[in-house]
Amino acid sequence: MPLYLDLAEALDLPQKALREALETRAFRTKVRSDFMGGLKSGVNGTPTFFINDFRYNGENDFDALLAALRDAGA
Repeated sequence: MPLYLDLAEALDLPQKALREALETRAFRTKVRSDFMGGLKSGVNGTPTFFINDFRYNGENDFDALLAALRDAGA
């Protein structure tokens, strides 16, 4: 938890609210739901990109992503 609190401080976010949310697991259900949704969509790591509902499996550099978007007509 110290890393998260340090990040919150660096980003000028409310540390007290973050601490309370972590201690009470306030967002556990939402995080779990998002995680399961990702698994069902074929996400097995981050970052994962989808273009027009299809998972993009190419390189993650700017030029490759731009080319994929152009090829997809997005």
